[in-house]
Amino acid sequence: MPPRHPAEDARIESVDVEAGTIALQATADTLLPGRYSMWFDRNGGHARIGEIISVADGLVTRSLLEVDYGDIETARTGRISGWYHLHPREFPFPYRDVSIATPLGDAPAWLIPASDPESTRWVIQVHGRAVRRGETLRANRVFHESGYTSLLVSYRNDGDAPRSADGRFRLGETEWEDVDAALSYAVNAGATSVVLMGWSMGGATVLQVATRSSMRHVIDGIVLDSPVIDWHETLRYRSTQLHIPRPVQNAALATLTHDWGNVATGLQTSVDLDRLDFVTRSGDLETRTLLLHSDDDGYVSSSSSRRLAELRPDIVTFVPFSIARHVKLWNYDPERWTESIRAWLARL
Repeated sequence: MPPRHPAEDARIESVDVEAGTIALQATADTLLPGRYSMWFDRNGGHARIGEIISVADGLVTRSLLEVDYGDIETARTGRISGWYHLHPREFPFPYRDVSIATPLGDAPAWLIPASDPESTRWVIQVHGRAVRRGETLRANRVFHESGYTSLLVSYRNDGDAPRSADGRFRLGETEWEDVDAALSYAVNAGATSVVLMGWSMGGATVLQVATRSSMRHVIDGIVLDSPVIDWHETLRYRSTQLHIPRPVQNAALATLTHDWGNVATGLQTSVDLDRLDFVTRSGDLETRTLLLHSDDDGYVSSSSSRRLAELRPDIVTFVPFSIARHVKLWNYDPERWTESIRAWLARL
C-alpha cells in the first residue's frame, strides 16, 4: 500500500525566510549539493532548497529558494526529495490535461506537445513508488528540446489514478497495464516512435511494458533513472540496511511470492518476482536502453543496473553516478544528466 505520509527524516533547526536560508541537521541527503524539494507538515507544505551555504557543528545551512505552500517557519521536520517541479505550468511549454482509459478506469495524465506539430516521437514518463507524476517533470525540458511529445502518466494506487481492489502496489507487475494503456493512447494520437522513461519502481514497470505489450514494436528506447532491475536484490538490499535477519528476509519473500501469504500482505494474488528480474531475464530485453544510477543510491542498489549493462552491452548504455542518491541525479548534476539523455536520444 502506498505510504500516506512518508517519513520526515530531515530535522529543521532554523528558518530565515527573509534571508532565504534554512538550517538542517546534517545527513547524507541534506549534505547533497544541488536543488531539492523539502516536503513538510505531513505533505501539507512544500518548499525548494538550493545550494549549501555552510556546514558546521552537525548542521548544514542551505539557500531557501521558495516556499510554495505551508508554514515552514513552524516546521520541525521535513523530507528531502528529488521531485522538484510541481506542475507543468512552471515551464514555458503548452500542456493539457488528458485522461487515459486504463483497465481500472480513467487515469489523469499531462500531455506536453512537441514544438513541431508534425513530430510523431513521444515519451511516456512513469514515476516511482509513493510519488506522483510531477516527479517526472524534471525530464520535461530535455525531451521537449529533443522534439518529443511528453505524456506524464498516473497509474493504479498512486493517489491520482483509480485504485485496484486491494489498493496495493505490485512492484510493476500489474501497474504496467496502465502504462500500456498510455502507450495505446499515444499510438492512437499518432505516435510512431515511443521512448519509455521509468523512475525507480517506474523502471520496473516500463520493463514489463517493453516485454509484454502488444504494441512494443513502436517502443524505440527506454530511459531508466535509479531503476529497480531485480526486486529480489532490491528487497534484500533494503532488508539488510534495516538489519533484518536473513531468515526473516526469506520468510517475507516467501510470503510475498506465494498465494498463502495474501492474508498477511493484503494482496489479491502473490507477486511473481522472477518475472520482474531483468538480470536473469536480460536476454528478453530487445530495446535500446539508457540506464542512469548512482552507486550511493541508498534505496535501490546500483549493482543490478551494472550487471544488466554488463550482460547487454549491445543495447544498454550505462551512465554511473557516484554521489547522487536515489532519483536525485538531475538535482545533483542537471548538466550531466540532461546531456546524457540528449546525446543518447540523438543516436536513436
